[in-house]
Amino acid sequence: YGAKIRAPHALVMTFLFKSGSLREKLKSIAQATYTHSRNLAFFVFTYKGLMALQSRLQGKKIPFHSFFAACIGGWLVFGENNPINSQIIMYLLSRILFGLSRLAVEKGYVPQPKQDPFPLVAALIWGTVLWLFEYHRQTLQPSLQSSMTYLYDDSNVWHDISDFLIYNKRTDSK
Repeated sequence: YGAKIRAPHALVMTFLFKSGSLREKLKSIAQATYTHSRNLAFFVFTYKGLMALQSRLQGKKIPFHSFFAACIGGWLVFGENNPINSQIIMYLLSRILFGLSRLAVEKGYVPQPKQDPFPLVAALIWGTVLWLFEYHRQTLQPSLQSSMTYLYDDSNVWHDISDFLIYNKRTDSK
């Protein structure tokens, strides 16, 4: 599963944003795919093993087991701050926030919104990220900085149609 998810992403991001030889780019793609796949496999093994152990020790499965097993697995497997783990954690954080929001409504802690809150959430997220990009760029994750630099800075200069179709940052060879 990790290879299925990471390989296409690494391929696109590497060829869009990384410099270097074809060999270096392919090595980077393979390394990112391997790291992502290995980490997911280790996490699943750790999580399921701890779930089985807790269930066996207590004679039944309880909700806290899932939280505890995942905390241990998260610490052991995803605790190193590197680009792959960082991206996975950010991916999970966004989905958790949506899930907790829905759970809060479902449980009655928050009233059901009269209107879809998504447009407001989208506006606040885009407003915040562009403000951070313009005034506190260093606080953003490096790949987000690269993407936003490409979209909002590099697009200020155009040479010909290849800037639009291929990549709009000139290298020394052009």
